[in-house]
Amino acid sequence: MHPVRGYLLAAWLLALVPVLGCSEPSGPVEPTGDVPEAEGWRMETIVSGLRHPWGIAWLPDGAALVTERPGRLRLIDDVFGEARLDPTPIGGIPEVCTCGQGGLLDIALHPDFDANQLVYLTFAEGTKEANRTALARGRLDREAMRLRDLEVIYRNPDSKSGGQHFGSRLLWLPDGTLLMSIGDGGNPPIAFDGENIRQQAQNPGTVFGSVVRLNGDGTSPADNPFVDQEGARPELYSIGHRNIQGMTLDPTTGRVWANEHGSRGGDEINRIEAGNNYGWPEVTYSMEYWGPRISEKTQAPGVTQPKVVWTPSIAPSGMAFYTGTDFPAWRGDLISGALAFKQLRRSMLDGARVVDEEKLSIGQRVRAVLQGPDGGLYILTDEPDGTLVRIVPTDARAG
Repeated sequence: MHPVRGYLLAAWLLALVPVLGCSEPSGPVEPTGDVPEAEGWRMETIVSGLRHPWGIAWLPDGAALVTERPGRLRLIDDVFGEARLDPTPIGGIPEVCTCGQGGLLDIALHPDFDANQLVYLTFAEGTKEANRTALARGRLDREAMRLRDLEVIYRNPDSKSGGQHFGSRLLWLPDGTLLMSIGDGGNPPIAFDGENIRQQAQNPGTVFGSVVRLNGDGTSPADNPFVDQEGARPELYSIGHRNIQGMTLDPTTGRVWANEHGSRGGDEINRIEAGNNYGWPEVTYSMEYWGPRISEKTQAPGVTQPKVVWTPSIAPSGMAFYTGTDFPAWRGDLISGALAFKQLRRSMLDGARVVDEEKLSIGQRVRAVLQGPDGGLYILTDEPDGTLVRIVPTDARAG
C-alpha cells in the first residue's frame, strides 16, 4: 500500500472509533486499575527447574505433585524441609495436546486420598484441529513413580479447533463433588455451529464457558441445577464464563470464588453459585482486542454481576482464600495470580464484598496460587525455568 493511502486509511479507522462503540464500558462495578503495593513480604524460592508449571497438589507426607503444561507430572519431595525436585517425571499420565494454551493443566487429590491414592488431572486432548478439555484420574504408585489404572472419566462432549481457552481449575466441594471450569473455546474467528464459539457460553446445550459439577467417578450429580432444564447438559453448575483459571473455597462459609479472563479489560472475580449465569459474552465489561465493545450491556436481568472488574486486564490465574498466620491482616482475603502483570492481587473481603485491593509485584508470570498445609502462601511461576515460591514476611528468618 502507498504510504499516503496507508495514513489516510489509519485516520479513517480512527475516525470510526466512536461509531464502532470503542468507549470504555461502564456499569454497576467500577473497574479497578492500578493498586498500591503491599508491604512487609518477600519471596523465598523452594525449587526451580519446572517447565511452565500449571497446577500443584500437596501429598500427605509433605511432598507435592506439580503439572507441567508440556505434559509432565513432577514430584517435589519434602517441600517444607529440604525440598528436592525429582529428576524423573511420574509416568502413566494421559497424552496431551500441547496446542497453544493446551497441555497438562490442573491437578487435585481425591478427598479420601489416604485410602484410595486417586489423583485427578485436567488436560487438553486431541489435535490442533479438534480438541477438548478432559478429566482423568489414576492411582499414584509412589514407589514405581507412575499413575496406575488411568482413565478419562469426563471430557467436553464437543470438540473445537485452535489452542485457546481450555480452562481449567479443579475444586472439591465439602459434599464430595468436584467443580471443573471449562473455557469458552476461544476468540473470533474460531467458530462452532455456525457462529463465534464464545456464544456457546450462553448455550446450556454445551459446556463451553461453564463450570461443571461432577461426582468422583465423572458422572453428574442428580441435584445439579440444570438437570431439569430441557436440552441442558446435566453436569452444568454455572454458565456465562469466558475462561476461569482460578477457583477457591472459603472454608468457613463454603462460598466458591473464581477469577476469569476477560478480553481487553473486563477480567473478573465472581462468587460462583449453582445455576447462575455470569453473562459472557452478552453482558461484559470487556472490549474486543481489535477495538470495539463486545456488548453494549454490562448488566441484564438474570445475570450475576462480578465482584471485581480488572481493567486493564491483569490476566488472572490461580486463586487462594487465605487463612494462614504469616500475614494476619490478610486472613479472609482472596489472593489471585496475574500472568500479564506478573504479580499477585490481594482482594480484601467484607463478607461477600471486595472492599479494597493491593498488589505484590512478583516480576514473573504467576500461574498458580495456593495455601500449603503448613499455612504458607505458595505460587508457581509460569516460565521455561519455573519456580515454586513461598511468600513470607520480611521479618521471617531467611532460609
